[in-house]
Amino acid sequence: MNLYCQGAFHQLEVVIASLSEIIGQLKDEDLFFRPTQEKFSIGEILTHLAIIPAADGKVLEEATEEDMIAFYSSVTLTTTSEISETLYEHFALLKTQFESYTEQHLFTQTTSWWGVTYTRYEWLLEIIAHMYHHRGQLHAMLVHTYNKDPEVLLFE
Repeated sequence: MNLYCQGAFHQLEVVIASLSEIIGQLKDEDLFFRPTQEKFSIGEILTHLAIIPAADGKVLEEATEEDMIAFYSSVTLTTTSEISETLYEHFALLKTQFESYTEQHLFTQTTSWWGVTYTRYEWLLEIIAHMYHHRGQLHAMLVHTYNKDPEVLLFE
């Protein structure tokens, strides 16, 4: 894996470690808390976070909309331990995927099913941003509507 990807994966490790700490403080019943109707519950946002590495890994390889619908419908996570295990499994899948890429593969552009085109390396940066974005949402949900500050370092 090249030096750029190593640094990018370090940032994913940071977000995943903090998510793991947060998940470790939650009970399974906390997953049902939904601070805003029509928006993600804590369990739904955590499930989304757990599958981002694998899902976005498929997107950057030009999976179709139908492929993604099938993938999302195949994942059902109902406990904090299932979420945690899936988060680590999907991170490992993404890392293995990127370890197989040559520099030429990294800088080849691919197009998502909805029409966005990035290089595979840019998709990796998008995955990092996606993970940090939803972790921030989760943190705000816990702190501001659930009065549960996980007191977890969000950045190094």
